[in-house]
Amino acid sequence: MPCEKFIANLRRNRFQAVYFAAAAAAADYLASRVRGKTVGFGDSHTLLEMGLVERLRERNVVYDPTPLSGAEFKAAADRAMTADVFMLSVNAAAETGELVNIDSSGNRVAGSLWGHEKVYFVFSANKIEPTLEAAIFRARNTAAVINASRFGFKTPCAARGDRCYDCSSPDRICNTLVVYMKKEKSMDMEAVIVGEKLGY
Repeated sequence: MPCEKFIANLRRNRFQAVYFAAAAAAADYLASRVRGKTVGFGDSHTLLEMGLVERLRERNVVYDPTPLSGAEFKAAADRAMTADVFMLSVNAAAETGELVNIDSSGNRVAGSLWGHEKVYFVFSANKIEPTLEAAIFRARNTAAVINASRFGFKTPCAARGDRCYDCSSPDRICNTLVVYMKKEKSMDMEAVIVGEKLGY
């Protein structure tokens, strides 16, 4: 099985974990598992590429702040924080069984840490690094750089496109770094790993 060692280490860290070669199969799995729920989304290009917001709206009430701004963003993010289920991706993962996320506003990582029946981390296998140190490096120097450029932020990493400069720009995207070392005691957490390359 692909990612066998990684999945074993995730399970050792009390996360549930499944692997799908194709994004469509992963989307089918999630649609079959999440029905009749309120679902909150964290900003994720991976989930967007998979069409999960639209797919889950068919049988659930979905709160997705991603396309919104200002008061509308805050209202949707607040609802997402109290949803039955929360879905997001990760910026990186370590083969040793840890997940890593960086956040700018905090709603995405905050929503993943408390208050839901279940949290799903949906991400592609290309985000897996051999060690936690390498995963944090990837989150800061690959994922955050691409995201800062995607949003047009005025940061050195977006301007140069090569690495994190640990800047103090008001547009800085890496304000919060979260390492999920083990599953939270208060809720279920599942990693859904996809063989196809998705997101950043």
